[in-house]
Amino acid sequence: METITKDQEIIDIVKNTNLQHIAIIMDGNRRWAKEKNLPSAFGHKKGVDALKAAMRACDDFGVKYLTVYAFSTENWNRKKEEVDFLMNLLGETIRNELKEMHENGVVINFIGDLTKLGTKLQEILAHAVEVTKNNTGVRLQIAFNYGSRDEIVHAAKSIAQKVQTGEIKVEDITEELISKNLYTKDIPDPDLLIRTGGEMRVSNYLLWQIAYSEFLVTKTFWPEFDKNALADAITEFNRRQRRYGK
Repeated sequence: METITKDQEIIDIVKNTNLQHIAIIMDGNRRWAKEKNLPSAFGHKKGVDALKAAMRACDDFGVKYLTVYAFSTENWNRKKEEVDFLMNLLGETIRNELKEMHENGVVINFIGDLTKLGTKLQEILAHAVEVTKNNTGVRLQIAFNYGSRDEIVHAAKSIAQKVQTGEIKVEDITEELISKNLYTKDIPDPDLLIRTGGEMRVSNYLLWQIAYSEFLVTKTFWPEFDKNALADAITEFNRRQRRYGK
């Protein structure tokens, strides 16, 4: 009798529920480090390892889209040393991991206001997007200098400008049009939103897009969130009955 592995069970769940897109609030890096009497930097570096594991798991399970919250518009209020470290960490991670991610077919995109980042970092990110744009594997969206309210304001201004120039009429403004002017215009809304670290809030993340997403909050800190944790989250998702307001 053939033994069904846990991976195969999760693959079947993803197929049968049409789970395409998982969004994650990667919370708990600093608290994980503090518990271990380590500097925050160690927690953030360990968080990069957890992200790599999540990407591999999504690929194994057949999840097509993964969107992660890496740096919010509010994170600029942290200490300058930590902000500088996070900027450098993103650049170094993309440079160091780009070759492997490209070979694995990952499509890399960034959502957020990247114009506020340093020129060198913008060049690194743009290069990663260009190199991987024709890949066919997991589509990874990294939300960096991202805030959902800022995103919606950006969309509103873009639409208002089109009305002003006569490109569209006011009556042409629909939910679909607004969605098409968001940073996430080319991808489906998340089916599942996971927040690690135990906090019970969405923190200005994908407010428009998660209208009918299933939420799962785990007390596990992000550096300890692994393939098994993602499998458990997908299993829990499978127990939910999505009604979309019906």
